[in-house]
Amino acid sequence: MSAISIGQAVVLGAVEGVTEFLPVSSTGHLKITEGLMGIPVDNTAVVGFSAVIQVGAIAAALVYFFKDIVRIVGAWFRGLRNREERYHHDYKFAWWVIYATIPIVVVGLAAKPLIEGPLASLWVVAGSLIIGSGVMWAADQMGRHKRGEDDTSLKDAMWVGCSQILALLFPGFSRSGATMSTALILDLERVAATRLSFFLGIPALTGAGIYELKDAIGSGAAVAPLAIGTVVSFVVAYASISWLLKFVAKHSFNSFVIYRILVGVLLFGLLGAGVLS
Repeated sequence: MSAISIGQAVVLGAVEGVTEFLPVSSTGHLKITEGLMGIPVDNTAVVGFSAVIQVGAIAAALVYFFKDIVRIVGAWFRGLRNREERYHHDYKFAWWVIYATIPIVVVGLAAKPLIEGPLASLWVVAGSLIIGSGVMWAADQMGRHKRGEDDTSLKDAMWVGCSQILALLFPGFSRSGATMSTALILDLERVAATRLSFFLGIPALTGAGIYELKDAIGSGAAVAPLAIGTVVSFVVAYASISWLLKFVAKHSFNSFVIYRILVGVLLFGLLGAGVLS
């Protein structure tokens, strides 16, 4: 396969938009969808395409949290100029996001051959979906849900940022699932955990999309499908973000846990029956 068609791009963009910020694994769902459409999941163009259309979902997060981002970035620049501003939580939080992004960048570059090779297997996705569900359930039970967004610290940011590596190495684990679970274990309440997951995901996922852009185009992913998939991802992700924040304010993560287990078991069944390979 040398390219992804426009029709396939629309479908994959919608799947990416729905699942990027839900703790169900966007990478896992993309790989399952690609497999069902007969697209080789380990094809270089396909891997690059999947990374690039994430930028659409990240752009949706940028728009949705625009006021928060402007406030945080503004505080960071003021702190660079004025020592007194450096005691402000937003200034510190901006640095924490930078620090917490470094581990996933280092691991992503160092482990790229594994990530795009053996770890891209649908068997890995199925196992990670189920194992990640157990982690998410345990985190939701363990967490005391008593700390808000203003109570976060550098330690919180670093732990949550490093947890993104799990999803990077094991597609199906879910970046959102890993980060939210870690935040819950650190006793953040669900909305604060979800928002922290968003803020830490923005630089990592944007960087991954930009980094993969040249490889995606050079290896056969045409510009038109890339653009269309990214736009679809943006529109669907914006609606998904709005829904998720309202949902976690009143519900536990149990429904996501059950859904992930069902998808993981179904995927194992399809692989075992030879329907997917």
